[in-house]
Amino acid sequence: MTAFIRYLRVLLLGLWLGAAVFFGAAVAPTVFGVLREAQLANANEFAGMMVQRLLAVINRGGFEIALFLIVTGYFVSKTGSRFMRFTEMISLAIMAIMTGVSHWVISARLLALRAATETPIDQLAGNDPRRMAFDALHGYSVAAMGVAIVAALLAFLIMARRQTITESASPTVREGRDQAGQ
Repeated sequence: MTAFIRYLRVLLLGLWLGAAVFFGAAVAPTVFGVLREAQLANANEFAGMMVQRLLAVINRGGFEIALFLIVTGYFVSKTGSRFMRFTEMISLAIMAIMTGVSHWVISARLLALRAATETPIDQLAGNDPRRMAFDALHGYSVAAMGVAIVAALLAFLIMARRQTITESASPTVREGRDQAGQ
């Protein structure tokens, strides 16, 4: 059962990491690009609403996965150095904090700001305090996602390395290799 949990941990983190990178590198820019090319009125507003909803899924998923990995890490992470286990746990905690803050603080403020503004954000003047606040919050959102991705990548590399070490040290794996070599 412990081996299954170890594989599940690596799989879940890898899936979230891939989804987060794909979202930031492909989905968000594509949504904005397609709607702008269609020359829709308020294209940025529509794209922003779509990206906001998709980002909510990424952030909530990241938060939940990070919490699951932290809890299960205490039961399956008995191999490796203390420093690596500590680094993994800190990285996962950073991932949880960043995705949680991004979702429940930054995104909530962005939504409230959008709701309080009568006109679409991109139609406000660049020096309008509401536009400046929106742009600042957007920057914080991007930074939080970036930090979460880097933290997740570090935890993923540590977990994958531990998985490789555990498999190579396992007697059944060694026996299987010895039989395959005969």
